[in-house]
Amino acid sequence: MEPLPDEAPPGAYGGSRLTSDLETPEAHAFAGRGELAPAEPWADTGSVDAEILAAIAEQSDWMTDVLSELVRAPTTLGNEEPGQIVVEGALAEIGLEPVDVPMDGERIRAHPLAAPFDWNVVGKRNVVSTWMPRDGDAGRSLILNGHIDVVSPEPTTQWGDLDPFGAHREDGWMVGRGAADMKCGLAAILGAIKGLRALGLVPQAPITVESVVEEECSGNGTLQTLLDGYTADAAVIAEPFGAAITTSQVGVVWFSVRITGVPGHAAEGQHATNAIEKSLAVIGALRSLEADLNAAPPPPYDLFTHPINLNVGTIRGGDWASTVPGECETGYRIAMYPEMTVDGLKGRIEAAVSEATSDQPGAAEVRYNGFSSGGYDIPDDHPLVASLAHAFTTQAGTPPALVSTTGTTDAAVFGNVAGIPAVCFGPYAEAAHGVGERVYLPSVVQTAQVLGLFVRDWCSLT
Repeated sequence: MEPLPDEAPPGAYGGSRLTSDLETPEAHAFAGRGELAPAEPWADTGSVDAEILAAIAEQSDWMTDVLSELVRAPTTLGNEEPGQIVVEGALAEIGLEPVDVPMDGERIRAHPLAAPFDWNVVGKRNVVSTWMPRDGDAGRSLILNGHIDVVSPEPTTQWGDLDPFGAHREDGWMVGRGAADMKCGLAAILGAIKGLRALGLVPQAPITVESVVEEECSGNGTLQTLLDGYTADAAVIAEPFGAAITTSQVGVVWFSVRITGVPGHAAEGQHATNAIEKSLAVIGALRSLEADLNAAPPPPYDLFTHPINLNVGTIRGGDWASTVPGECETGYRIAMYPEMTVDGLKGRIEAAVSEATSDQPGAAEVRYNGFSSGGYDIPDDHPLVASLAHAFTTQAGTPPALVSTTGTTDAAVFGNVAGIPAVCFGPYAEAAHGVGERVYLPSVVQTAQVLGLFVRDWCSLT
C-alpha cells in the first residue's frame, strides 16, 4: 500500500490483508497507520489479563533504558559484541542465564540452506537464554527472536547534528540507527519476560530468547542457533512491522558482477573496453529481469504495485580519471516470490549477465555472497497467527493486520531450515536503514504487552 501522510499518528489499525513495501533486513517498516488506541484499551479485560498488561507496562522505563543502551552500541557487521554484552546483562537482570552460541563458519557453510559469506565469523556469538518450565511440558514451546546487528548509518553527514548512535529522544520517539531495526523488538521481548517473571509466573513449556547476529546480511546467526539444537513449536520475531503480523515474505539473493574490460589510455579509448560502461549494460539487463518478475505477481503479491525490487547497492571500478578502467564490480540485491527457487533465480541472473556481455571483449563473472534465501509464508489461519492475533485484539481492542512484505526476515530460516512456524510482530517505527531512523516508544510497550498475553496463551503460565 502507498504510505499515508507523515503527520498521521502511529498506532493500531484494523485487521485485513495488507502489504509492506518496506522490509528486513535490507529495509523494513510497517503496513499502515491509524488513530492512536486508548492508553489502556485493556482496562476492561479479565483480571488475569489486566495483571499481566499492568506488570509489563511497569517495565516501560526499563525497556527504554535497555533500548538506549542497545542503540548506543554501534553493532554493524563485525562489531556486534558490545550489543550482545547489553543483552547478556539484561537477561541476567531478569533472572535468566545467558548462554553463548558461537558462530561456527565450517558448520554453517556445510548446511545446504546457509547463505554464502566471505567475512570472518571467528569470535562472534549469538546470546540465548531459555526460561524453563517448572513441571513438564504442558504448553507449547516458543522462541522469541531478535537480531543485534544493524546496517551502517552512512553517510553520517546527512544526520545533521544527530549522532546516529546517540539514542536521541523527542516527543515519544527514540532516534538512532537500530532503534527501529530491530533493537526496539529486543527491548520489547526482554520487557515482556521481565513483567511476567515479576508476577511470579512460570511457563509450562520452554521459552527461548535469542539475540542473533548477521540477520542483516545472511540469516546465518539464527541458522547457528538451530544447528546448536535450539528449537520450538513456534517462533516470533519482534521485527517492527507495527500492529501487524507478517505472514508472507519474498526470498532474496545477493550477488555481484565483476566485469573485466580492456584498460588503456583515455586518449585512445576506442582501442580499450570500459568495464564501468559495460556494467551499465548489465544493469539494464537485470532491470529487464526485474520487469519480467513484476509482470504477473502471484497472490498476495498482486496487491503490490512493484513487489520484486532490484537494488544496485555497491560499485567499485577504476582508479584514474584518464585511464579506461579495466575492472568494475557492482553489487546487487534482487527478490523472488515464495514459490520460486534460489537456483532458478540464479540461473536467470546469469543468463541476463551473459546476454548483456556476450558481444564485448573482456569477461563477466557472477559471484554470490550474503543472502541466498527462499521466500516463506504461513497460512493466515495457522494456530500461531490466530493466537498472536487474539493477544493483540485483547490488548488493543482491534484485530491486527496480516501483512505480506517484499523483504526478508529470519522467519524464512526458521520455516525453511527447521520447519518451525514463524511470524514477525513488533513495534511501530519509521525510516529503518535511513536517516533519522526512529521508533515510537509507546509501541515498544504495546508489543511487550501483546507478547506477554501471547506467551500466556501459547505456552501456558502458572
